[in-house]
Amino acid sequence: MPTLSWLTREKDVKRAEAVAYRLLERDTELSFGCDDPAEGGGNMLIQGDNLEALKSLLPYYRGQVKCIYIDPPYNTRSAFDHYDDNLEHSQWLAMIWPRLVLLRELLAEDGSIWVSIDDNEGHYLKVIMDEVFGRRNFIASNVWQKRYSRENREAIGDVHEYMFVYAKSPEAFKASRNRIPLDEQQAKIYKNPSNPKETDPTKRWRGLPMTAQGFRPNQMYVITSPNGTQHRPPEGRCWSMVEPEFEKLKARDRIYWGKDGKAQPSVIRYLSEVEGLVPWTWWPHTEVGHTDESKKECNALFGADVSFGTPKPERLLERILHIASNPGDLVLDSFLGSGTTAAVAQKMGRRWIGVEMGDHAVTHCAPRLKKVIEGEQGGISQSVGWQGGGGFAFYRLGEAVFDEDGAINPGVAFAPLAAHIWFAETGTPMTVPGNGPFLGHHDGNGLALLYNGILGDKSVSGGNVLTRKTLGMIRASAGEFAGPMTVYGEACRLSPETLKAEGIVFKQTPYDVRAR
Repeated sequence: MPTLSWLTREKDVKRAEAVAYRLLERDTELSFGCDDPAEGGGNMLIQGDNLEALKSLLPYYRGQVKCIYIDPPYNTRSAFDHYDDNLEHSQWLAMIWPRLVLLRELLAEDGSIWVSIDDNEGHYLKVIMDEVFGRRNFIASNVWQKRYSRENREAIGDVHEYMFVYAKSPEAFKASRNRIPLDEQQAKIYKNPSNPKETDPTKRWRGLPMTAQGFRPNQMYVITSPNGTQHRPPEGRCWSMVEPEFEKLKARDRIYWGKDGKAQPSVIRYLSEVEGLVPWTWWPHTEVGHTDESKKECNALFGADVSFGTPKPERLLERILHIASNPGDLVLDSFLGSGTTAAVAQKMGRRWIGVEMGDHAVTHCAPRLKKVIEGEQGGISQSVGWQGGGGFAFYRLGEAVFDEDGAINPGVAFAPLAAHIWFAETGTPMTVPGNGPFLGHHDGNGLALLYNGILGDKSVSGGNVLTRKTLGMIRASAGEFAGPMTVYGEACRLSPETLKAEGIVFKQTPYDVRAR
């Protein structure tokens, strides 16, 4: 498999490992619609460098995100009001690689990642994503028709962009992805010949061809129509089913013989039976919008004097989220821009996390999402029946969990350290944080943390040191779990013999806490 090489590649491919775990600090003034983060559906708007933000999300959301959409800088050699889209090529590669690595870690097993890009870096991005996600996990390169009028300024007019789609498991993604509903134009081919004005989908139908390419001996039988006409498969083709299956359909009156009863048989399929269309790679502007539409949406929200480099219409994100997720699923956009992904996810009943570094996380994203929650009626609102509701919590990146020497920062509370240790030990996010020293069990092994007075007492006998007393408190908080256990604490007063007898592995904080 071909790989890309650039000057700093060796350092860049390992950069995600070296990024510090930072705390996420909630800003109650900028949060909206919820007093508690859980009340807002867990929706998060994070201001800060997305590389650090993604690393901070790992202990909580690794393997939990159903759909990731990102619209990174295209490296067009342009400068926009909110970001500089003019990186040297190797710098762009160095920027995108570690972010893709962390996004892969956050992606669910049946999840997918969608990346918007154009020709400036698209072909290089494809090679990088083949490396990071695995070439076999490539799903499609969708082409979005971003313009509906001719582009005459260049030698060849630029009217499209790409969306590269990868999955953790192509098989799982195919099994879980949704089809595209038929629009009115597509549904018109389903008719009721006896009642042209019929609207009931159980009474509108079309005839589907009953042949398939190739030669299969058990599908080469003769079919006799009601008027006695005999039909055989055309040359080079066979019937699409074996004869017993055909006879079952015939008995159910699901075979159409044409107006005169002489035509080659076709299978009657009712509109009510159509699950939808399999998504394809051509996305015309008539179906998912165009750049003029997205600019009008931005102008309505922010005013005509606000410029975003590559705004996307809400209909485009609606199509992506419809295919790749269901209501209640978690959606992530770490290049949130004007906030379109979060806005559409909110309107479609998805949970979401959005990350944006610039000031417009405060000046544009948060106000836009507030409007959405209040019932804003632009974009897809009317088509999905959006009336408002929900909320989100606003976060900023805080202190690193560990200092440069790997020691725990003194301001770190019990909960974020517990989430980090759980993630480091199990490789899974802590979904249900407890209120005691016992963090839970995974694959038959328990995990406990003595830190920051979790037992209500910072003394040796009752606080952060493993003694017979604190071990008893840990066992009590563990409930019915009585298996082997790893305990983190400042020190241990139990003998090696006692630890072995109790099935305890002791690890000392901060020295045994993995900072990377």
